[in-house]
Amino acid sequence: MKKVAVIFALLFFSIQTQAAYLLLQMDEKQKEHLKAYGIAYWALNNGVDVDWLLNYRGGSFAIEYNALIEGECKIRGVSYEVLPDAKYTLILQEISQPDVNMDIVKLEKAPKIAVYSPKDKPHHPDLPWDDAVTLVLEYAEIPFDVVYDEEVLDEKLPEYDWLHLHHEDFTGQYGKFYAAYRSQSWYIEQVRYEESKAKSLGFEKVSQMKLAVVKKIKDYVVGGGFMFAMCSATDTYDIALCAEGVDICDRMFDGDGPDPHAQDKLDYDKGFAFHNFILDRSPTNYEFSSIDATKSRQAIVPKNLDYFTLFEFSAKWDPIPTMLTQNHTRTVKGFMGQTTAFRNQYVKPEVLVMGENKAASEARYIHHEYGKGFWTFYGGHDPEDYQHYVGEPPTDLNLHPSSPGYRLILNNVLFPAARKKKQKT
Repeated sequence: MKKVAVIFALLFFSIQTQAAYLLLQMDEKQKEHLKAYGIAYWALNNGVDVDWLLNYRGGSFAIEYNALIEGECKIRGVSYEVLPDAKYTLILQEISQPDVNMDIVKLEKAPKIAVYSPKDKPHHPDLPWDDAVTLVLEYAEIPFDVVYDEEVLDEKLPEYDWLHLHHEDFTGQYGKFYAAYRSQSWYIEQVRYEESKAKSLGFEKVSQMKLAVVKKIKDYVVGGGFMFAMCSATDTYDIALCAEGVDICDRMFDGDGPDPHAQDKLDYDKGFAFHNFILDRSPTNYEFSSIDATKSRQAIVPKNLDYFTLFEFSAKWDPIPTMLTQNHTRTVKGFMGQTTAFRNQYVKPEVLVMGENKAASEARYIHHEYGKGFWTFYGGHDPEDYQHYVGEPPTDLNLHPSSPGYRLILNNVLFPAARKKKQKT
C-alpha cells in the first residue's frame, strides 16, 4: 500500500510539473547562440511553430515541449530551460504589458534559402575567400541551395524565400583585384570562366550579364522576396543598378574604355540604398566608389575602439527592425571588408539604419522594404575576423559560438518565417 502511494505521489508530481515549453534563452546564459537558431529552424522544418520572444532575454525562442526537440538541443549543445505552462503564461503576461519593450512573433514556416555564390568548383579552383553567411548556415545546420547567374537568369529565385549575395562584384570589374592579383591563377581562371559564361548566355560582356542578374534580383525583391548582402555585394549591387546602360569598366575588364561621362549618367533612383556617390574611376584602386568608408575611417577608428551600436526599436510598433537587431549586446565588434561600412552622406534618407559607428559617421547595418519585399545590407567580410585577407583560412565558428556579429546574419535568416501574433494572456 505504501509503494502504491509513492507511485501515485510521483505521478501526481509529474503531472503538476509537466513540461509545456522549451525556452532557448538567448542571453549570456546561452552556450551556443548560433546553433540555437538552427534548433528553431529545425523545429519549423518539422512542422512545429516557434515563438520568438523579442527583447526577452536577448530574443529567446520558445517551443512547445517535444522530446525530440529537447534531444536535438542536447546533441547540438544548445542551452534550454523546461517551463511548465503556468510559468510560460507568466512570461507572456510580462511581455504583453504596454510599458514593456517586448513582443512575440510566431515563426510558422522554415524559409527556403538560396546563396548566390560560385558553385562550379572545377571552374573556381582554390577560390581565395570564404563567405560568412555560408559559414554560419553550415555551423547552425540550416540547409540552403547554392545558385548563381544561370539560375537567376532562368527565373529560379521565386522558388526561395531568402537570398544571400556572396561577396560578388556586380559591376563586372572582378572585384578590382587587377592591380594586386592579375597574375594569380585563380584570378586568370575567374576572368576566363566568367567571360565564357557570359558569351554562352548571350552577353558580349560580363558587366552586361551581371546587370541582367541584379535586375532579376530586383524583380525578386519587388515580388516579395528577402535579399541579404554583405561586403562588396552591397555597394556593387547598387552601383550596377544605377549605372544601367553606362560603361563604367576600363579596358582590362571588358576590352574597351569606360564612358568618360559615366558619373553624370548615373541614375540614383534605380538603386536600393545609396545616392549621390562618386565612382572610383581608377582600375588599379581597390575601391568602387565613395560609398565605402574603409579608407576614410582608418585614421578615426583604431582597431581597439572599432565597435558599432545597434539601435533599439519598439518591439510592439516596429517588429521588423526589432527582429533584425535581436542580440545579447547592443555593442558589436567592428570588422573590415572590401566594403566595410557605408558613409552616412551616401545612404538614402528613407533607408533604415539599424547599426552605426557614430564617431566615424558610418552606417554598418541597414534595411528597407522595396516593393513587396525587403533587403538588408551588412558591411564587412567576417564578424569574427577583423581584417580578412585574400587567401586566409575561414573562421572556425566553434571558437565563436555566441558571436553577436554572426547573430545579426541569422536574425535575417529567420525573418521570412515570421508572422506577427497577439500575445497569450
